[in-house]
Amino acid sequence: MKRIALLILTNIAIVVMLGIVLNVVSMLTGLNFGQMAGSSLDMGALFVFALIVGFAGSIISLLMSKTMARASMGVQLINTENPQPGLEAWLVGLVRRQADQLGVKMPEVGIYEGEPNAFATGATKNSSMVAVSTGLLRLMNPKEVEAVIAHEMSHVANGDMVTMTLVQGVMNTFVVFISRVVGWVVDRQILRNESDGPGAGYFITSLVLDIALGFLAGIVVAAFSRHREFRADEGAARLMGESASMIAALQRLGTQQPAELPASVKGLGISGGIGSLFASHPSIEQRVDALRRIQL
Repeated sequence: MKRIALLILTNIAIVVMLGIVLNVVSMLTGLNFGQMAGSSLDMGALFVFALIVGFAGSIISLLMSKTMARASMGVQLINTENPQPGLEAWLVGLVRRQADQLGVKMPEVGIYEGEPNAFATGATKNSSMVAVSTGLLRLMNPKEVEAVIAHEMSHVANGDMVTMTLVQGVMNTFVVFISRVVGWVVDRQILRNESDGPGAGYFITSLVLDIALGFLAGIVVAAFSRHREFRADEGAARLMGESASMIAALQRLGTQQPAELPASVKGLGISGGIGSLFASHPSIEQRVDALRRIQL
């Protein structure tokens, strides 16, 4: 229910942003975006507008992902140059070793209070952050924690943060474009609005379709997220040279209620919602089965 509410609110927020972006871009470029909903339909202007709106939110979210994650999850960053002896030093050494193996820059490393989970985020694979919950550190043995970190580092090395942004941006673009084309048809062809500006039919139809198509776009994005999880699991197994630790970590997570992650990093966690078309992660059983079929 939380995810559905968040999705609806996000799409409403996008609609509110449209007017602001429309005016700013129109002033900067001279493009007549008003023709999108006027007596004639300018497909070129509409497509440019849809691209701007579709990618703006995703790109801003990507650039702010580390800051948002630290604030929302209460992540305490470890000084990677001078970590405290014990747990901090072990975690930093583990992440550094895996980063070197994968050929990526050392990420920021953090710990946060919460139920068992972990996530990776950041604008690029060389500007990333890996965070682990205290619950996961208490639950798992060192080899299982290593496997979880390897899973997150695989997300980083695969560039999943950027790829996810691109997928979300493309889907947002189609949502904005299609909803306004249909809105124009309803306003001009069905309701016969003959005024110079858009009528209520345009605004209402666009708003309804933003929400409805947003749900369909969410299904596509979730399916892509599940595919990435299989890749990250496989990457963890190959990084460690064996799949038993990743399987054990997943099975241990399967006995727990997964912690809720912020929307900005939900798809990059070690565990997430399952059992629906909107699930960001496959089931534990599917992931374990896939790992058992890997030839190392």
